[in-house]
Amino acid sequence: MATKGVKLLGVWASGYVNRVEMALKTKSITYEFIQDNLFYKSELLLKANPVYKKVPILFHDEKPICESLVILQYIDEAWSNGPCILPSDPYDRAIARFWASYVDQKWFPLVLDLLNTEGKTEKAALLEKMSEASVLLEEAFIKISKGKSFFGGDRIGHLDIVLGSTLGWVKANEIMNEMKILDERKMPSLAEWDERFCSDKVLKDIIQQPEKLVETFREFREIKKAASN
Repeated sequence: MATKGVKLLGVWASGYVNRVEMALKTKSITYEFIQDNLFYKSELLLKANPVYKKVPILFHDEKPICESLVILQYIDEAWSNGPCILPSDPYDRAIARFWASYVDQKWFPLVLDLLNTEGKTEKAALLEKMSEASVLLEEAFIKISKGKSFFGGDRIGHLDIVLGSTLGWVKANEIMNEMKILDERKMPSLAEWDERFCSDKVLKDIIQQPEKLVETFREFREIKKAASN
């Protein structure tokens, strides 16, 4: 879809930015990506989002829209002639939003905590919480998908994009900690969903590469360590 006046301000390593890219790609919306500095917030960012001072920020005709879940809804409503991201049924839409909030508030923070935890005892406790949280997502997928390939049914939808945007950091975590988060023995449906999502012909080229995220995380950790000395 030929689209003018659409820009996305973000950093490539952010899963929250990546989900906005996924939504734009799903809708076939062309856009300009503006790479912000990972370590120093730009004047453009601070001016466009003075409240939270975070990316992603979507600019549509120079007007800024902030917060990734808000942006996903905006994209779905502003470009209604493309594939729907949110379910059309009000109840299904509410359920998708509920679980998207769960991913952002409960599940993904555990993934990030695991990255930043070094002690064996602490890691073991986090892994137990991660397993419990992931089992809930497994149960949700079985119920919401109704036997189909995605949370959105036959095609990728809102909750697929929200959870799918965390997979880069999930797999980076698996590399760094030599373990499996979406274990096919405990979460077979989610593990199969993961493979289908990452193989999607529309999104596979913009899904974050975990090896690159590992490299970036280690660089970031070294910079923080040097700054504290």
